[in-house]
Amino acid sequence: MPSPIRLLVARTVTLGLALLSLAISQAARADEPAAEATAEVSFRRDVAPVLVERCLGCHGQQDAKGEYQLHNFESLMKEGYSGSPVVTPGKSDESELYLLVSTDDADTRMPKEADPLTAEQVAAIKSWIDAGAKFDAPDPTAALASIVPGKAYPAAPQAYRAPLAVTALAFNPSGTELAASGYHEVTIWNPADGSLLRRISNVAQRVYGLAYNKDGTLLAIASGTPGQVGDVRLVNPATGELVRELGRMSDVAFGVAFSPDGTRLAACSADRSIRIYDVATGAQQILIEDHADWVLALAWSPDGTKLASASRDKTSKVFDAGTGDSLATFAGHGETVYSVSFNADGAQVLTGGGNKVVHIWNPADAAKIGDIGGYGGDVTQIIVRGDQIYSASTDAQARQHGGEKREQVRAYTGHRDWIYSLAISDATGRLATGGYDGEIRIWNLADGAQMAAFLASPGLGATAAVQAAK
Repeated sequence: MPSPIRLLVARTVTLGLALLSLAISQAARADEPAAEATAEVSFRRDVAPVLVERCLGCHGQQDAKGEYQLHNFESLMKEGYSGSPVVTPGKSDESELYLLVSTDDADTRMPKEADPLTAEQVAAIKSWIDAGAKFDAPDPTAALASIVPGKAYPAAPQAYRAPLAVTALAFNPSGTELAASGYHEVTIWNPADGSLLRRISNVAQRVYGLAYNKDGTLLAIASGTPGQVGDVRLVNPATGELVRELGRMSDVAFGVAFSPDGTRLAACSADRSIRIYDVATGAQQILIEDHADWVLALAWSPDGTKLASASRDKTSKVFDAGTGDSLATFAGHGETVYSVSFNADGAQVLTGGGNKVVHIWNPADAAKIGDIGGYGGDVTQIIVRGDQIYSASTDAQARQHGGEKREQVRAYTGHRDWIYSLAISDATGRLATGGYDGEIRIWNLADGAQMAAFLASPGLGATAAVQAAK
């Protein structure tokens, strides 16, 4: 079966075109920075955004075409595959970068098999090179996406034309509100009846991770546009106001998690990185680049001293949260690892992935402790509460296992498509499940009864889709 992540990205492109057409004028205004009267072209302001949006998808840090990378300025200035300088400061006519984007020959012009750069974008690159190809940001090794000036993202569609996969869910601490992923937005719902409470805009194309802090005053959002940018930010969930933009990556940000004491936030990305930020100041404290492929999820140990990860490189790792040092690697999945969680006392790590099994192992030495099987599809998410283990699968079921033998307590059935996301409210005893078909279902943990179901796509018959449990 194709990877859920690969299919999600593929469907994202098709669905994104339909959704974006609803707000094309707003998107155009948001995506095209206003021209600024200036005597000198700025790399950070005028050139880097073009490279991120039009070139990074094929020439990023991983699987770069032509063996040429431009994910940061240092890489951009190295020789290309031909051995010639990509950029010769002061001489655009001797710089491959300019020659390849300006040529009229469609067979050699870059971007390959895509619309050419606009005349304004080509002119900016030429002017920048001829002026000396100066770098006007602090760190030439920083990801280009991280140095691009912040800008407003395109507006979310007023009404969705098609359901959007629910890739992230999070209850606020009181359980009275449920945040869900949207297209260029986060939607906030009343879990009791499925009514839409508010919409938080100015978000990157797709949202893959959501987390509230302990008192519900901050909502962390991991989002991005595949192959272009990843974004990690904190917003006020009551107003939608941006509190702090923590960081940008060269590819999608997949997950966010607050430390148990709420002072730190961990984020992971398709650029293979794990980053830990200080919540109060926004400063990046630790950068971990130990995985060989996308990092899809992460989890803090209950005491906040360790951080566990799940990756497309088929491993899960445990790191020292104070230093970033790698402590253990579990390689028993043999397939993509989608989800990771610690148990209640931190003595076990639970991981789920493409091999349709939840593995339980020791974070000290990665020795296997046990397995949970019986899944008919990939395991996409795991949440542990006490001795109860909740999991989601692409077989359209969520499951609850518990006790010393980790036996199945119940299955939450009714979804008609893959289940991608879970959220639990300890305050109200509710479980939320999010499907590939855009449907959210709310369950009572005490007896497994379904309490509500609705489409998390504003304007797409969401009210009519609300169903009271019978």
